[in-house]
Amino acid sequence: MHRHRFDPGALIAGLFFLGVAGVFLASGFTKTWVLPVYGLAPAALIGLGAVGLIRALTRSRRREP
Repeated sequence: MHRHRFDPGALIAGLFFLGVAGVFLASGFTKTWVLPVYGLAPAALIGLGAVGLIRALTRSRRREP
């Protein structure tokens, strides 16, 4: 099996989506919103922006000549 390089962008993206799923799961168990609806959109955009930034920074460093 071919070994792959470590991809921190994929790790951060996975952790971000795991956190979003955890918020929805906690909201379902408590029957109340853990994160208010007006706070969900900014949190999602900030998280996706951070994932995109990390992906862009690591992609430029990984390119082979």
